[in-house]
Amino acid sequence: MRTAKYKSTPNFSSDCLKIPKLSLLSQDPDSSGSNSPLFTPIHLSLVVPTYNESGNIERIIRILSRILDKALPNDYELIIVDDDSPDRTWEIAQTFLTEYPHLRVMRRQSERGLSTAVIRGWQAAQGEVLGVIDGDLQHPPEVLLKLLSAIDQGADLAVASRHVEEGGVSDWSIMRRFLSRGAQLLGLIILPRVISRVSDPMSGYFMVRRSAIAGKLMNPLGYKILIEVLGRGDIEQIAEVGYVFQEREEGESKVTWKQYKQYIHHLFRLRFSSRRIGRIRQRIDFPIGRFIRFILVGFSGLAVDMGSLYLLYDVLGLGLTRSAILVAELAIINNFFWNDLWTFGDISKHQRQRRKVLKRLVKFNIICLMGLILKVLLLNILFNGLHLNPYIANFLAIIAVTTWNFWINLKLSWRITETN
Repeated sequence: MRTAKYKSTPNFSSDCLKIPKLSLLSQDPDSSGSNSPLFTPIHLSLVVPTYNESGNIERIIRILSRILDKALPNDYELIIVDDDSPDRTWEIAQTFLTEYPHLRVMRRQSERGLSTAVIRGWQAAQGEVLGVIDGDLQHPPEVLLKLLSAIDQGADLAVASRHVEEGGVSDWSIMRRFLSRGAQLLGLIILPRVISRVSDPMSGYFMVRRSAIAGKLMNPLGYKILIEVLGRGDIEQIAEVGYVFQEREEGESKVTWKQYKQYIHHLFRLRFSSRRIGRIRQRIDFPIGRFIRFILVGFSGLAVDMGSLYLLYDVLGLGLTRSAILVAELAIINNFFWNDLWTFGDISKHQRQRRKVLKRLVKFNIICLMGLILKVLLLNILFNGLHLNPYIANFLAIIAVTTWNFWINLKLSWRITETN
């Protein structure tokens, strides 16, 4: 296989972020001559975006090469795309070009950003399947074979997820978990048709068929390239593979508050930039059976609420406000345990450990509290703003909040993970 190294992004202008079809890759992007040899299409092109990864680069090249040499001998390429790292990651990577003939190295000197680095790597790629993996070894390389298998079995997109069976995180702090889940929740609110299609839309570890995104104008912002692929690609069948996110061994994390701001900006850009985003061909399968069970459990919570209020307020003489707060929590606890055993029992049976049940209960409480706030806001809008009958306004608010509580709990509270 041919090897090449690049000092900058080859043959693509700064405003061109389309992935070409394989039939368009007729010339060596390192040459402008008309007699350049044709590319031979290969099965997989795996992009590794890097910045200041000099401590990891040799190891990641060695590990990925060993795994893929066995699975796809002479039928893959490994593309390092480096953003002109001050620690000269790109230079270190280039020293391995002769040792690893499938290796290609790109050094970008005029652009920055993980998402655009991935796109630039894919533009120069020869593969029928395009993939991305972090260069810091936080993504277990052995999961590559499961992703590749899912693609070979017909998936257009195979995502490594922390929120399905065999998935999870290692030793994340409470704040880091909160930010991750909060970002996903925000995505579900702003861009539900895109974000809800996968359990881990924040994943940066996946493979996609070139044909699903070829010719699409990509306009990523920040570091969450997956939502761009989901939002703009022709993605029909999706497969998810569990993985446990590892702690970094070398270097420092590059996640900053600026990237969270870019993520929010990216969500809104996708939400309003294209009409197609609002009518994705893939129908969202709403689990009607679960939703009906969720509603029935809600009625049991109403019975607990009314009965407990009578006992605390009328029989024991506790103040109305304190009684209302206590019975609301009792109703939430009642609803949680019935949902855990019945509505989502097929999921929760994998996580019966006391610590995990407690975590689900805390999540359920927080989501229900947010639902209560949402109900009050909707009630005021419908009654004071639209001047609806107060009982009709309350009924509509209850329907909206019940749907909210169900959908968000389905996506965030009841997930099969090893270390969730």
